[in-house]
Amino acid sequence: MPRAGLTPERLTRAGAELADEVGFDQVTVSALARRFDVKAASLYSHVRNSQDLKTRIALLALAEMADRAADAVAGRAGKDALAAFADAYREYAREHPGRYAAARFRLDPRTAAAGAGVRHSQMTRAILRGYDLTEPDQTHAVRLLGSVFHGYVSLEASGGFSHSSPDSGESWRRIVDSLDALLRNWPAEP
Repeated sequence: MPRAGLTPERLTRAGAELADEVGFDQVTVSALARRFDVKAASLYSHVRNSQDLKTRIALLALAEMADRAADAVAGRAGKDALAAFADAYREYAREHPGRYAAARFRLDPRTAAAGAGVRHSQMTRAILRGYDLTEPDQTHAVRLLGSVFHGYVSLEASGGFSHSSPDSGESWRRIVDSLDALLRNWPAEP
């Protein structure tokens, strides 16, 4: 019989909180069971295994990020939308480092297609419509933005910019300005 109050949703949220505290790699069914002071076996009626738990946390993180980005870009276009999207991404990673790591978790294609990862791509493409890019340039630009955002956020999270000047926030703004300039002047295909 399932323990009162434990649901897949509650376990997923608790797993996401645990990821933010100890790191996504450290989240297991056993670690989550210790948090609820229950035996791991009592959680298996709600999650199949640690892989299932991590997948659920990844989907939660992707949905949270997509919601935050959608709110940030609503009613904006061009550079303003790009900056709002970038800032939402960076702020989420700073506030929820474990969940951000979870959002990078490799999902099987069917799960990924049903999750919020598609919303991220759609929002990025909506922002890029303001730059008048056609295919395949939109796809290249989506990959560029994702790479730059993830790379910067990852370096910042690992302390890569903590001991240098100027402030990493100033560098972030310069990077977003540079991306805007690049997108406005996208190179023609050779």
